Amino acid sequence: MFRSHVSVTTIRQVVEINTKHRLFSPGKLTPGKRIVGSMRWESSTRPAPLLTATPVRTLVDEQTCIKASFLPSNHPVTVCARMRSDEGDLWQSFAHYNTNSSGMFNLNSDHSVGGSYSGCEPMGLFWSMQPAPGEREGLRLRKKCVESPYTVQISLLEGHVSPNQDPGKEVAAVTAERWYMSPGVKRQEIRQNGLVGTLFIPPGPGPFPAMLDMWGMGGGLPEYRSSLFASRGYASFCLAYVGHKDLPGPSNTVNVGDSYFKAAFQFLQEHSQISADRIGIVGLSYGCYLTLHTGTLPGVKPACLIGINGPVGSSRELLHVNVTTKKSDQDQVFWSFDDQGYIIFKQTSLPSNLHPESIVKLEEITCPLMYIVGEDDLSASSIENADLIEKTLRAAGKSHLFTRLSYPGAGHLIEPPYSPMSRASFWVIKPEKLMTLWGGHPAPHAAAQEDAWRKMLAFMELSLRR
Repeated sequence: MFRSHVSVTTIRQVVEINTKHRLFSPGKLTPGKRIVGSMRWESSTRPAPLLTATPVRTLVDEQTCIKASFLPSNHPVTVCARMRSDEGDLWQSFAHYNTNSSGMFNLNSDHSVGGSYSGCEPMGLFWSMQPAPGEREGLRLRKKCVESPYTVQISLLEGHVSPNQDPGKEVAAVTAERWYMSPGVKRQEIRQNGLVGTLFIPPGPGPFPAMLDMWGMGGGLPEYRSSLFASRGYASFCLAYVGHKDLPGPSNTVNVGDSYFKAAFQFLQEHSQISADRIGIVGLSYGCYLTLHTGTLPGVKPACLIGINGPVGSSRELLHVNVTTKKSDQDQVFWSFDDQGYIIFKQTSLPSNLHPESIVKLEEITCPLMYIVGEDDLSASSIENADLIEKTLRAAGKSHLFTRLSYPGAGHLIEPPYSPMSRASFWVIKPEKLMTLWGGHPAPHAAAQEDAWRKMLAFMELSLRR
């Protein structure tokens, strides 16, 4: 069992994966914006301060090297990142650095001495972002439109300042673009034979290996993981099953059954650009249960399964109760609340609290299974469910199929690398506002996301391409 370290940099040194599908060529770099400062920042012999981000356009799972030059030597500076979410909310981060004797600093090698993170964290400005003061409460950053990038404004400020209290003097700036969808990837909305989802196809003729992609009970149709899979050479079908206007019945309950998920898998098998025998399934939270369940349905033969922080069955609540309210006789048994009244769902998915008839027949799994655990998960009993999977497969003589990744300090929402962590966010806002705790601590959670993503891609490469 792999146990991650806290430092993102250490994780990067341990795990290396050959990322074949680069997004943009170096020839398309945009030069950094130079802004001449005043007083000691000006010099008749030194060029104006320069801040660069290389490359300026990347996929979100790729690193951007941020560095500055032509600055006073051994001087305090602040680097600040700001961007707007697709909903218009401002997210930001900042870090304090000291220039070296040559008047330079580099996030790849230098240490932040304060701000949103500390230490040598090359991508700290991105994963440490949080909503700016005054923005709406309960936010979680999720890309709504994968066909446009996040545009990150990176500024260099004089001295060690907090942008929330003192905007400081901006002496240089650069803009970086972070994409979930590389050029040539095709996006197709699917509304056929009752299926509701979005299909992403990589560039080229195919046929491609593919993933069926499912999220949790938050519902809707998040596309950003699927579009990123396609940017890495895997066709991906993100599937809605709750909380979408095009699904049957009330949007706050699951109104589809086994035939729906089996049809989604068969849709991929029958697609002309997809290899029918090289299809995997991935899911987070309740989508993890659906991944395991769908993978053991008659007639469904996945090439691999990936589960992230989810149960091996469905709770009594999710089977029988409207998931957007807390009006349930089972509340006092399965739900708990912290001092702020935030919901903690963790006990709901303890194996002993799952509906017995819903528990997946894990011994029937016939393909490689990767299960990812955030050890500070407050939304699911991931450790206990991982233990049950491991025990069941061992008893069935199938231990060789199981890969377990476990990350201390990581929470429930293990997403693509460098995504900002949300320890808590709104679960629902109607008919009443309910906040839920996801868990996690920023630095170890960021390390987990980076390491888990690299290992997921390696696992998919081994299971679907060889």
